[in-house]
Amino acid sequence: MAQDTLNAIVTQRLEESPGLMILRVAPDGWRLPAFRAGQFAVLGLPSSAPRCSYCDPEEAASPGSLIKRAYSIASSSVSDAYLELYISLVHSGALTPRLFALRRGDSLWLSPRVSGLFTLAEVPRDQHVVLIATGTGLAPYMSMLRSELTCGGPRRFAVLHGARHSWDLGYRSELMALQRMCPNFAYLPTISRPEEEPAPWNGLKGRVQEQWMAWRIEESAGLRFTPANSHVFLCGNPGMVDDMQELLEREGYGEHTRGRPGQLHVERYW
Repeated sequence: MAQDTLNAIVTQRLEESPGLMILRVAPDGWRLPAFRAGQFAVLGLPSSAPRCSYCDPEEAASPGSLIKRAYSIASSSVSDAYLELYISLVHSGALTPRLFALRRGDSLWLSPRVSGLFTLAEVPRDQHVVLIATGTGLAPYMSMLRSELTCGGPRRFAVLHGARHSWDLGYRSELMALQRMCPNFAYLPTISRPEEEPAPWNGLKGRVQEQWMAWRIEESAGLRFTPANSHVFLCGNPGMVDDMQELLEREGYGEHTRGRPGQLHVERYW
């Protein structure tokens, strides 16, 4: 396979809301590699590929080049039929306006390798897991839940997801259903601009940092999460990640690195 040959096909495209898309991509004539939930793949399109009509125009693009970007995988690591990606549109960006112009059956480039250390691999099985995200930072957590959550098991999982509006809370229906089915799973969505909702929002209001400090996640899960019994994952807006890391380190959580094990796992988007 040539390095920059378009080697994959769009099998499903679901626009969750304006500027948010779930894209399923399947390899064309080759098998997906095994991967761990939480890892990322790279998508690519040639600079000649069209941009979506409602995106900003592009001043110039290098002719013949392949534009590539990394995206966290949202699909289960158990399935090898396709990869699912949760993508936010950057109107002035190089690749996402081209991805949003794709339709089912269109071709694109998919990396034959999957990478990343933002996984549950080094979390002990007897530790609970708290997954905190903003926006499309939810994507790796969907893969973790779809791959690792055992309903009714002793290990608790909790998701705290923040967005500006209710329509930006991707996978909300699936996560709500999961919460109803699994007594060891808690889901807390929160929005920061409730005044812009077309109908009254009866859920949590404010940033994820505020919900953490108000003990909302412990109330929902029925468990006090501590550095002794839990690992916390942070993914999304760098401002949220920095604020939450500071809060958690004050509570005794230490960042997990290759050379220094800890209970805090960090992934910053853009």
